[in-house]
Amino acid sequence: MRVRIADDLLMFLPATRREPVSRVAWDGTSTLGHIVESLGVPLPEIGRLAVRGETAEPSARPAAGDEVEVEPVSRPQPVPLDPGQDAPRFLLDVHLGTLARRMRLLGLDTAYHNDMDDPSLVVQANAERRVLLTQDRGLLRRRALWFGAYVRGSRPDDQLRDLLDRFAPVLSPWTRCTACNGVLVPVDKEEIERDLEAGTRRSYDVYGRCAGCGQVYWRGAHGDHLERIVEEATRQVETARAGTARPRAAVSDG
Repeated sequence: MRVRIADDLLMFLPATRREPVSRVAWDGTSTLGHIVESLGVPLPEIGRLAVRGETAEPSARPAAGDEVEVEPVSRPQPVPLDPGQDAPRFLLDVHLGTLARRMRLLGLDTAYHNDMDDPSLVVQANAERRVLLTQDRGLLRRRALWFGAYVRGSRPDDQLRDLLDRFAPVLSPWTRCTACNGVLVPVDKEEIERDLEAGTRRSYDVYGRCAGCGQVYWRGAHGDHLERIVEEATRQVETARAGTARPRAAVSDG
């Protein structure tokens, strides 16, 4: 059996076997999904599967001599939403803390814990219908996981671009606490000025407070840098939503 892997998925194959076409000895019982994952590609990263040119499900069983084609997920990728939900929710593993803060800056509902193990991540993702984002391929292979995605890129900038390109989510910048993911609500300066440094009181008049942890926010010294992140992200999502389904954007997987 010959399995042809799309270029965008070759990164998942072992470095010594990173070639588009692999010859696989079929045991007569394995499904397409099992065969592809045995090569190293997690099922959540697979889009269309085809056998002899015909679309097939991961549960299908090919025959000896078949040629299998494996394509990546098309972008932007839709996420099933619960009734009344207007945007996907996310859960990030312990290695993606900086990405989590940037996603919250953009108003994305982003859960993150720096001490949660893999089984607990799967439980929370399933219970809250959150897309589990990770760079752990083994975590994506867990059969119990309802929806997951591999985050490409070694730098937070690249990781954020990959996430926005893949899902093109609705953004609501400046509406969430970057520390705990709580919703920010406007707060009068008079209510909080006793807790502010003198320089902050003199320089700023507009404040928000997290309804969850109570942290107070204002446009401070890092405002310009954060504004650039928001503006770039907004442009990227608009471009992604205006385009058609396509392979992933190029980022550094360093």
